[in-house]
Amino acid sequence: MSETAEPNVGSFSLGGPLTAGPAGTIEVPEHEEWPLPNGFAWVFLGDRNPGIVRPVIMADGFSLGRSKLDVLYQGLEGGEYPLISELRRRGRDVILLGYEERSASILENADAVIGAVLRARAEQLGDARLVVGGFSMGGIVTRYALAKMESQEIDHGAALYFSYDSPHRGASVPVGVQAFSHFIPFPNDFAKQMNSPAARQMLWQHYDRDTGKIGVAPERTEFLAALAEVGHWPQVPLKIGVANGRADGVGLPEVKPGEVALRIDRIYPGTTFYAQAQGDDVTAAYLNRRFPKAQKTITTDGFPEVDGAPGGTLHTYKILADAMKKVGGKIDLRYEDVCFVPSVSAVAIRDIEKQDDLYANIDALRPEESELNDFRCSSETTTHTALTEELGTWIVDRLPD
Repeated sequence: MSETAEPNVGSFSLGGPLTAGPAGTIEVPEHEEWPLPNGFAWVFLGDRNPGIVRPVIMADGFSLGRSKLDVLYQGLEGGEYPLISELRRRGRDVILLGYEERSASILENADAVIGAVLRARAEQLGDARLVVGGFSMGGIVTRYALAKMESQEIDHGAALYFSYDSPHRGASVPVGVQAFSHFIPFPNDFAKQMNSPAARQMLWQHYDRDTGKIGVAPERTEFLAALAEVGHWPQVPLKIGVANGRADGVGLPEVKPGEVALRIDRIYPGTTFYAQAQGDDVTAAYLNRRFPKAQKTITTDGFPEVDGAPGGTLHTYKILADAMKKVGGKIDLRYEDVCFVPSVSAVAIRDIEKQDDLYANIDALRPEESELNDFRCSSETTTHTALTEELGTWIVDRLPD
């Protein structure tokens, strides 16, 4: 390698607290494991239940590789609201559902949900209705799976569907950050994650590594068509959802549209990322590398100010800055977080392409505008999928008898 070459950045990827945190601080209790099509599940019986009586199926979210259900368990138990313990205390049987490959197509991973639903119903004692939902992408996977079962006239037995900060109208990773993942002159998990089927299906705008163009990925168009084919949503269960972002239209005041978010020097010298601004031919990022020598400017046309929008946040720039710092980069990090799942997307009430919709005061809208039957936004901006007492309690209090 040339002395002027950028070093290999190693393995890093973007992820929220339920997929990126370390495991091991809380002991995972005894459980059964189910093999499923394209996935698997861990089963935790409710307190004093002799078997599966009142099942709650909760699906994992997006990342790379096989689901780490020990990490998911820690995320659901280790915060301010121990969701699994609370469910089991109330006599609910918790079924944590994971995938063999979290970045695979949502349509494929839905088979794991269908398998879990059918097995839960086959082993269930009594006739209590199921609760089925998930976190982030897990809410989309379960949404599609239940709707598909209904379209095939398969009784899923679910009385309640829930989503937790799920990108019903799309998620956002800054397009400059997406482009940088492919600008790194080494194979890396970051690029693999950004180019995965699930990312292409969920991101509202995707940077295509082959063409350099920014737009709606074909996989997203195909997924939305598949969702429409099964009726968009399950119709039988009550549909509820929560957002980690606020409902009053207030986003991230520290994120200033058009200003520098992160600058890297020494390696990738002068590479700079800017907070997304409105307008045409807006610079989102300037990328520079020494070997193989290349420069690239990433521009956008007609984007809203999505980085600072109301929504569940992701430590996007901090994760990137930390990775660059580890390999010798000089870092100027202006802010760590950007909006990942806009509030209007998480509660399925507005699209995110237009500024006015993205920053809508949800509290002032008619609740009937949402495609969910009921929803709740966080009173304060919180990290994507962070399990807070406010949101956790709201869901648990709405479980069917």
